[in-house]
Amino acid sequence: MEQRIADIAMIGRISVVPAMLKVICDTTGLRFAAVARVTDDNWTACAVLDQLDYGVGVGSELDLTTTICHEIHRSHEAVVIDKASEDPIYRNHHTPRIYVFESYICVPVFRTDGRFFGTICALDPIPTALRGSPIQSTMESFARVLSLQIEAQESQQRTDADWQEERGTAELREQFIAALGHDLRNPLFAINFSAERLLRKHPSPVSDPLVRHILACGRRASQRVEDVMDLARGRMGSGMALRLTHCADLQDALRQVVAEVQGLHPLRLIHADIGDLHSVYGDRERLAQLLSILLVNALHHGNRNSPVYVTAEIEHAHLTVTVKNAGQIAEQTLPRLFQPFSRPLPGTLETGLGLGLYIARQIADAHGGELSVTSHEQYGTQFSFRLSLL
Repeated sequence: MEQRIADIAMIGRISVVPAMLKVICDTTGLRFAAVARVTDDNWTACAVLDQLDYGVGVGSELDLTTTICHEIHRSHEAVVIDKASEDPIYRNHHTPRIYVFESYICVPVFRTDGRFFGTICALDPIPTALRGSPIQSTMESFARVLSLQIEAQESQQRTDADWQEERGTAELREQFIAALGHDLRNPLFAINFSAERLLRKHPSPVSDPLVRHILACGRRASQRVEDVMDLARGRMGSGMALRLTHCADLQDALRQVVAEVQGLHPLRLIHADIGDLHSVYGDRERLAQLLSILLVNALHHGNRNSPVYVTAEIEHAHLTVTVKNAGQIAEQTLPRLFQPFSRPLPGTLETGLGLGLYIARQIADAHGGELSVTSHEQYGTQFSFRLSLL
């Protein structure tokens, strides 16, 4: 029992695990994913993303013989099922009937010395085409990264905790980013390209809604991969890559951002005052990305009954971009707001990975500018980007 509690706590300290589960669900469409500790007779959930309300949470235990992980524990081989009720091996298996699923994928996780630790699994009651897709290799890469993270955590407990945590987390995050970039970017490009081609070349009233859903999920996952790659560049010391030019049309780019975000949130009110920004020297796309992050953040976390105000102007040889909303950020949250995987409001449901404000700060720093935030109960929350043009 004590060892299981320690394993749960250890997985809970690994900050990339929620991002892994999120990427798995977004990439496959499966709505339940978990990292489990598997012993000779027990399955214990150490991390869970449950969008099906299965009632399985962190610390939940299952009789191993009721799960497919029982076979994986013996064989050390991954299991992939597209539709359990028609699968030649698993159509009569007790596990899909007990836990009511059709699609299922599970890969083993080993410690760095080769000992079996547990599994990363995902499932859904709806059949999904998993065989032949890149998700198995992606999850196996995640399993290797998780193995390294587990090793780092155990090593941290044996040595100076503060020093080892800083060094081990940085090194292993780089390995996570390398695995993620290699295993996801190219397959996601292929998925998105194929879906777009199907919509253009082979339109069908029957299949088009499904293809559009695939394309939307693929684009969402691709954006999260790019966010994590931006995280890697910032954390690995290379910094945010910029393409600096004289941005003659920066105001048009920022107005386009406002228009696109407004289109995605038609019920919200956005007041934008974007002036003539002709003399700015910077990266047009990155500056537009910075505004997009701040504006979407304001819409998600601000008062839904109040407008969001956007201003962009050049005054006294400085570019200033501000986004203001009626929400308030807790004072204790402000110091870590621009850290990766952070949340403006702890415990709230978040659709992303918590990297947006970190990336916005990296864009500001790469330009030599400053991104700051103020938040008061009476005046609301304002993010301000300020860049000297001299």
